[in-house]
Amino acid sequence: MFYSHTTYLGIDPTAGDRPLTYAALDRDLGLLAIGHGDMEEVLAFIAGQRSAVVAISSPRRPNQGLMDRVEVRDRLSPPPRPGRWVNFRVVEYQLRQHNIYMPQTSAEAKDCPRWMQQGFILYQRLHQMNYRTLSEKDSDHQYLEVYPHACFSVLLEHLPLPKHSLEGRIQRQLILYKCDLEIHDPMYIFEEITRHRLLQGILPLEELYEAEELDALVAAYTAWLAGTHPEQVCFVGDPLEGQVVLPISEILHRYP
Repeated sequence: MFYSHTTYLGIDPTAGDRPLTYAALDRDLGLLAIGHGDMEEVLAFIAGQRSAVVAISSPRRPNQGLMDRVEVRDRLSPPPRPGRWVNFRVVEYQLRQHNIYMPQTSAEAKDCPRWMQQGFILYQRLHQMNYRTLSEKDSDHQYLEVYPHACFSVLLEHLPLPKHSLEGRIQRQLILYKCDLEIHDPMYIFEEITRHRLLQGILPLEELYEAEELDALVAAYTAWLAGTHPEQVCFVGDPLEGQVVLPISEILHRYP
């Protein structure tokens, strides 16, 4: 049973050796915190939450070899061609069938990129702090896996613009604003742009979030949706290996 003051956190470790990015929302989608920190700083923040749902933008573990099993491959639609996709997770194959690219997770942790290895450690540390998966509904401390690119794709109903571009950041912040997060409307930028500012290269970007912060925010939003309106999320992948939670009740056939 969740407390009324449950915190919904999104953590983005995809910077690798750089600090992790995190965002925290309350039950009313108010922004409690957004920032950067190393593993210990982020875990200390999480430890201070009486009740929390934590969404992590990283696989929970290396792939478990399910895509090398005939019975798993045969139940996928469409079934992969023989010899293909054997060193991928099920969710990675499934999302690519919807035109959503997701990085490959190797079977050996040492072969995975640094940011994934950081994610593996983060899940392990959370488990030691008595965090459990969403399926364990009696826990007040839960975690889930998200993939921000997929989250933005399903919210927009098409693939988003490049995440580090100015227009991509505006697009992502706008869709989060439309989802009722208590953040600034990015359209203010266009109200503040003048001929003089453009000529001088001065753009009013103070209240526009960086790409990693937007990824953490959409992760936190997905955690909030999963915790408060579970009928409005869907799961992709195999639970034996790791499922990605998407902030939509039903995934479209293809995202252009």
